[in-house]
Amino acid sequence: MIIGTAGHIDHGKTSLIKALSGVDADRLKEEKARGITIDLGYAYTPLPNGDVLGFVDVPGHEKLVHNMLAGATGIDYVLLVIAADDGPMAQTREHLAILNLLGLNCGAVALTKIDRVAPERIAAVVHEIHALLSGTGLDNSPIFPLSAMTGQGVDELHAHLDKTALEIPAKSCAGHFRLAVDRAFTIAGTGTVVTGTVFSGEVHVGDKLIISPAGIGVRVRGIHTQNQLAQSGHAGQRCALNLAGVNFEKEDVRRGMWILEAPVHAPTQRFDAHFWLLAEEQKALKHWTPVHLHIGASDVMARLAILEGGTIEPSGMALVQLITDKPIVRSMATVLFCVTSQHNARWAAAKYLTRFLLIKTGVLRHASPRCKPCK
Repeated sequence: MIIGTAGHIDHGKTSLIKALSGVDADRLKEEKARGITIDLGYAYTPLPNGDVLGFVDVPGHEKLVHNMLAGATGIDYVLLVIAADDGPMAQTREHLAILNLLGLNCGAVALTKIDRVAPERIAAVVHEIHALLSGTGLDNSPIFPLSAMTGQGVDELHAHLDKTALEIPAKSCAGHFRLAVDRAFTIAGTGTVVTGTVFSGEVHVGDKLIISPAGIGVRVRGIHTQNQLAQSGHAGQRCALNLAGVNFEKEDVRRGMWILEAPVHAPTQRFDAHFWLLAEEQKALKHWTPVHLHIGASDVMARLAILEGGTIEPSGMALVQLITDKPIVRSMATVLFCVTSQHNARWAAAKYLTRFLLIKTGVLRHASPRCKPCK
């Protein structure tokens, strides 16, 4: 089971992961110097049955939401971290909205820093949390008051995660292999390594795959799954792949790319969708609005072309087309997040040919699989 944190900056996400796993997920010098998480961090801890819990630690700063999106994509379980002294804050709410867009409804709340407040304050914040989660995917999720500093309540949360990991059904290994790259680096004597979450399929040592959307062929020299040496990996696991290829250089792969089987390598620069603008929006959405697309761990610029009329009014619906400034990977199971380039970012999303998602700005539904491929 892959567990992802979410929550406001300085609410104790990294400290909680260290208390649960014994691993400090802050790996950068700047993170340690400033005392905040800047990039994604990872940790693992064994389960009694021999399986492994994987943790993805995400930044809480509002300017690092793109890193949070990269980490939240592909997780199985959410730990929404809220400090007892502050209570729910701005990024608590924004991260919760993103979790809803991802359709993540399996999780718990870690109410941290209870050693700093009186019992009456804990009770008040618990009441706030119930109100915050009402009507969301995490409604009725368990709340664990704890302190990563003293250890109070940590064992109870760890036991809950162990139990939950045994109860969550294993993901199907059917379909072609797809891994969203969130890290790429070089190890002396080993070569280029990419890490990410496996969205579908299986991979084995010796398999020939494609770096997409670049279209570069590579061979899998070695595999680590959940931080352990392995001969194969499958959907639902965190994997590190040691890659090699005849025309492959370390600069050819980076965060945001995908490692795929050849049949699903089909990059595109446009796709169609139906868009509903929610009633709570005060202004109409204009033709050719600039947006960011977050697909897996990638972040690309695009334009929203309205194909029916020139604007979309609040509560209105129109057929739209998204045109990206560079090729993207088209995946039939990937959620797309669109953030307007205006100062007050608004969110939209799509999930190919599946249920629509209620969101802050509007709803993109039924993204067309008949995307124009890149030439």
